[in-house]
Amino acid sequence: MVIISNILHSLTLISTHLSNMTAVSNDPSWWPVINFNIFLSYWSAAAGVVVVYDWVLTLGQEIELIWRQRWSLMTVLYLVIRYIGIPFSVANLLISIPYVSLTDAVGNIFDYAISWTNLVIPAMLGVIMIARLHAMYQRSRIMLIFLVIVFLAVNIACGVIVSITLRNTVGEELILSGTYMCNFEYDGADTHMMSVIQALITAWEVLALCFSVWIAVKHFRDLRQLGPSTGLAIGDCFRVLIKSHVLYFASFVSVSIVQFIYISPEFFNSISMGTQIFYGALQILWAVQVFMLGPRLILSVREYYAKLVVDSDAETSMNSVVFQERVHIQTNSTV
Repeated sequence: MVIISNILHSLTLISTHLSNMTAVSNDPSWWPVINFNIFLSYWSAAAGVVVVYDWVLTLGQEIELIWRQRWSLMTVLYLVIRYIGIPFSVANLLISIPYVSLTDAVGNIFDYAISWTNLVIPAMLGVIMIARLHAMYQRSRIMLIFLVIVFLAVNIACGVIVSITLRNTVGEELILSGTYMCNFEYDGADTHMMSVIQALITAWEVLALCFSVWIAVKHFRDLRQLGPSTGLAIGDCFRVLIKSHVLYFASFVSVSIVQFIYISPEFFNSISMGTQIFYGALQILWAVQVFMLGPRLILSVREYYAKLVVDSDAETSMNSVVFQERVHIQTNSTV
């Protein structure tokens, strides 16, 4: 999960070095920071393009499997996660692009919106995971209660930490050599708090993956005791669930590794090319994990069941045709 540290790295750098200076400066020594910020804005734009491209790519499936189906909690979660990605990308781009002027109030609003979105959207994905695990464990009430308790403990703790961090954050607009930047002053302990949030979210994701893999292995072992048709159907269902979950978790691991490296002091207070590449990778991996693979957790299951319905209807239709032909042949033979 990309957490509150996803609010531009360069802004924190400016806060560190310019906190005692005026809001307007033409000092040429700031050009490395300006170029750094311009480069990061390209990554923000690329992440937004990825989100929009995936939305266009899956629009046909969305219309068929989401809009035309009966509405449920999963439908609402899908639409919120999918369609919050576009305004989130726009806000992230506006707050980073150095050619757009934002007032202090607007910058603070964007800061709060981005930070809470970074927390709320993964929480929604957690609800989807709970629903999937609840179904995989045959709607076990004990498993549901356990997952909800862990989920609430993790997200309440993360919410408290984010609230404390935002309370200690002060934002203002800076004008450096004709370019505009949003300067956010963070408390020195914020980096440690980011690590705590990342560790809590990682623990939750690892727990969810372990439960998924364990129940899948158990069911695959039980398939031998079932008939070929029933075993095949259940096995295919679990393959779909595990495949999408493992793909999502692999993306999460990638984001977590980059995130932990990024918030280390060596990277967090640097404007080197390596830092720029790490932050760019973080932006795009975050968009892929949350706004692409997140909605596909729902689409993959609905697509599988839609295919089952089509195959079932086709088989029923074929059996009906065969039955009618047999009746017709038998009738003619008796005449």
